[in-house]
Amino acid sequence: MATGLLRRAFTGISSSSSPASRRVLLRAFASEPQTDASTPKAREASKLKTFSIYRWSPDSPSKPELKEYEIDLKDCGPMVLDALIKIKNEMDPSLTFRRSCREGICGSCAMNIDGCNGLACLTKIESGSATTITPLPHMYVIKDLVVDMTNFYNQYKSIEPWLKRKNPAEEPGKEILQTKKDRAKLDGMYECILCACCSTSCPSYWWNPEAYLGPAALLHANRWIVDSRDEYTKERLDAINDEYKLYRCHTILNCARACPKGLNPGKQIQHIKQLQPAGNSDSLSV
Repeated sequence: MATGLLRRAFTGISSSSSPASRRVLLRAFASEPQTDASTPKAREASKLKTFSIYRWSPDSPSKPELKEYEIDLKDCGPMVLDALIKIKNEMDPSLTFRRSCREGICGSCAMNIDGCNGLACLTKIESGSATTITPLPHMYVIKDLVVDMTNFYNQYKSIEPWLKRKNPAEEPGKEILQTKKDRAKLDGMYECILCACCSTSCPSYWWNPEAYLGPAALLHANRWIVDSRDEYTKERLDAINDEYKLYRCHTILNCARACPKGLNPGKQIQHIKQLQPAGNSDSLSV
């Protein structure tokens, strides 16, 4: 019956009818997708956002500068890294920065965003005024947002971040087991991704970057000190029992505020100090 009514309705419109009349009738009996396709929509208003980004290249003798880029947030992902990729792909291919996983795991995209260290892939774009993006502070800049991590990695290497044993495993070729309780002691340390957000937010590290190991390296040192499977605890403690390597930490705790993984390096450093021979912390932490 419905088919017959539609046939008579369409037949009733003569070929001389206006196009507007035919569109009205067609729209009345069209499905929702067809209606949406035939109805013109007003274009959504753009949502512009300005990013002020640190620019410097060793190939140019000019001084570093903050260069502004304006993008439409309606045509961009929600994170700062999305904005950087959009700028590089569509506006300025010379913009240089590190990035890899986009999931807060690799630590490559660490930078200073509006005055706070963080990962660009985990930092949401704030609405409102311009966002300023600069390299990690107090680090040598290679180009734009890329800093030299050589000293940072050398300090991490110096604490020997691997399992060290004096005795072979009970079962050759098998894992060295530990209890669940001992394994739980590693929580809050093994998650570190070495992004350097903590170390480069620490004033003590700014003042003594060559001598003070920094929050990240010391957090990893404590990770191996408390590991029940490691047999070089005393040697590890002796290696970092130094006025500058360890005791330049004054518990400012910028490291805890800056860590994108929610870790507390300051707490781990305090634990190392407590394990040192009595009297050392009192005489050196001045």
